[in-house]
Order: sequence, then C-alpha cells, then structure tokens
Amino acid sequence: MKHFEVNFDGLVGPTHNYAGLSYGNVASLSNARSVSSPRSAAKQGLLKMKALQEMGLIQGVFAPQERPDIYALRRLGFQGSDAEVLSQAFKQAPAIFQAVCSASSMWTANAATVSPSADTTDNRVHFTPANLTNKFHRSLEPQTTGNILRAMFNNSRYFAHHPHLPDNEHFGDEGAANHTRFCTDYGHTGVEMFVYGRYAFDGSKPAPQTYPARQTREACEAVARLHGLSESKTVYVQQNPAVIEQGVFHNDVIAVGNQNVLFYHEQAFLDTERKLAELQEKFAAPMHFIEVPTAKVSVAEAVKTYMFNTQLVTLANGDMVIIAPTECEESTIVHQYFDELLASNTPIKEVRYFDVKQSMRNGGGPACLRLRVAINDQELAAVNQACIMNDTLFERLNLWVDTHYRDELSTDDLADPQLLIESRTALDELTQILQLGSVYAFQRN
Repeated sequence: MKHFEVNFDGLVGPTHNYAGLSYGNVASLSNARSVSSPRSAAKQGLLKMKALQEMGLIQGVFAPQERPDIYALRRLGFQGSDAEVLSQAFKQAPAIFQAVCSASSMWTANAATVSPSADTTDNRVHFTPANLTNKFHRSLEPQTTGNILRAMFNNSRYFAHHPHLPDNEHFGDEGAANHTRFCTDYGHTGVEMFVYGRYAFDGSKPAPQTYPARQTREACEAVARLHGLSESKTVYVQQNPAVIEQGVFHNDVIAVGNQNVLFYHEQAFLDTERKLAELQEKFAAPMHFIEVPTAKVSVAEAVKTYMFNTQLVTLANGDMVIIAPTECEESTIVHQYFDELLASNTPIKEVRYFDVKQSMRNGGGPACLRLRVAINDQELAAVNQACIMNDTLFERLNLWVDTHYRDELSTDDLADPQLLIESRTALDELTQILQLGSVYAFQRN
C-alpha cells in the first residue's frame, strides 16, 4: 500500500478584496482598502498548485465560499431583493457588509483539522471543520466548508465527517493552522501536535492581553476526542502570548512541520524545552528540531515575510523542500538564513519561491492556502477525482477564471449587484467542473 500527503489549496474567490477585517493580522490591517485583483490572485494560486503537481506531489483544489453572503445579511434583518439587501447593508452597516464579502476562505489551512486513518481508532480519515468564532467574517464559513469536504471525501468507508465545534469562543477552533502531524512515513502512526493560545475555562493561565488568542486548549482536546486520537500520540503546546501580540495570530505564522522536522522560531512556544522533549518521546524516532534564533531573524521579520508560513513538503527522493513566498527571497535577512539552513545537515535541501502577493497582502502565505491530507492509495481512489490537479483541470480553471473574474476590485465595488450575479454564475459552473453538487445555499434555495 502506498501513502501520500495531498495538499488541497483554496481557490481564491471572485470577490477577493482587501477589507482589513482581521484584527491581529498585521498584513491584513496594513493593506486595508487597497484595490485587489481577483483574477491575478486566483491565477497565482493556480500556478502554485500546478508547480507542486509538477514536482511529483499530489495536489487538490478546494472551492471558495459564496460571497457576498446574502443569507447572513437577511439573518441580520436586511430585507427586499438581493440588490436591495446589498444596498441597505452597504449604506447602513458598512463594516458588516465588508465582512460578508470576505474572500478569506482561500486560506484552507483554516478550513478543518484532519487526522489520517493511521492515527484514528476506527482507521478512517477524520475531518472537523473549524468554527472560526473569533472573527465574524470567518464564522460564516463552517457550514459550507463541511458541505465541500463531504462532497470531496464522500465515502463513509474511508472518511468520517464531524460537525464544527460549538459556536462559542470557549471552543474557538482555527483548524489546521494550529495543528501539525509528525510521522516517519505518511502511512505510519504519527504524533499530532495541537497548538493553542489560551485556556477558555481558566483565566489564571498565560494569555495575550491585546491581540486575541483564537485557539483554545479546550477546542484542541475536543477535536482529538472526536477523531479518536491516542493520548500517547498527542501533544498540546501553548503558543507564546508575546508573539501573538506581535501579529502571530496562528501557529503556522511562527512554525511549520513535516514528517520528522519541526522548523520554528525561538519565541514560538511556552515551555519549549519540555514540550519538545515530550514530542520527541512520543515520536519514538529521531526528530529534527530546527530553531531559528531571534538574533538571526526577529519575530517582526518572520511575520513580515511569512518565512514560517511556508509549505514543507517531501519529494519522491526523500528530500524536503520549503515552498516560500517571494517576500522571503526579497528579504536579505531571511534569504541569508535560508542559505545557511541549506548548507547545514538537515532534511531540508531546497527552498523554492512563489509569487502569492495577492494572498500575502491580505495576510496569508503558502501555508495558509493549503489543507494537508495524509492518505493511502485506496483512500485517494475514493476522493472526488475531479478535485485533483492535472493539466486538463489547470487549463479549465484558468479559462474559468478568465471568464468570470474581474481584473480589479475595490471595497466599494462589492456593493454592485452585478458582482453577486457574476459570483454565483462562476460558482455554479465551478461545482460542475469539480463535481461537487449543490454545496452552496443559492443552489439549494
């Protein structure tokens, strides 16, 4: 039996915009109200997907959400035709209006937490959509995310789907952005590391005071229970509140792991030495802990360039490659560090740089754009094959983007009723391309 790690990248939606919605996300706030290019953003993402597929990796596509979310506006009391609802919300509640137009579902690292069959008690791959309760614009995503996941992994023999955790910040869950799995081989039992920012039911524990800690310990434990994970193969690590205060809103902004490697910043965690010792003990095979000292790369530089919000992938020859944004290449400090890293004796043998600036300006790098799913060949065969990247799908999706996406979009353009029509037309066609069925509310109503 063969085993793989498949990356499912979020396809950027037709309403990709810079509304600056994410308090605590430095990049998102600093680019608020800039003019975006949905077409460029989608094509940048597709190019990265195709490049990884051409590197010999299996690459999937994850559909975006329907935006603007008319149904959320109607729940909040705006009435009339779709055009009237948009106009009322735009004029009367501009902040709410911008939130329901968010294109942040492109960051599928926040879509769900995934545990492979090698780790679970029933030997199925488990999915729990993230509830994303900390941000209103993201809290609108879980139901549709669950619909899309079930359409992609639609075989109960191999896949188990759970509802998202209760919609309350006591169980704030941000998905795979705070979850890393370590293993000797993708098909072998691994150790799953959950990173949290605070305890929800114990105010005496350390927590940031300015920016929010979006993930709670209680949410991590709940997902581990749902997935049937063994305590002997699960580690809970608290994020350093001091780095959250510096714009590290998810663990994947300050650390990334793959197989037997953890690449992390010196300030990433609390009680680092003890927790890494626990991880090593439970892993039961040699680990590579690659710590980046503050003296070489500051937290501010790491956040600015997203040097940790990178993908760490394993090629067929066993070499690991970092998939980094071009911002890392343009930074003298980070580029120099990567050169030193490649000259040292670690499994990481190469860094490849990709232009994902449209995503970066909104606060997400390569790691944010993908959901990792470790599966075997039988499970892979049970995945919706229309969502797996190949030459034909790449060409078809590029044509789809050219047909339906605008070249530029300002936040004021979001009130255009025609944009809603364009978006729904595009998504309806996309569900046919990806063979998802009726996953969107407008298709069901």
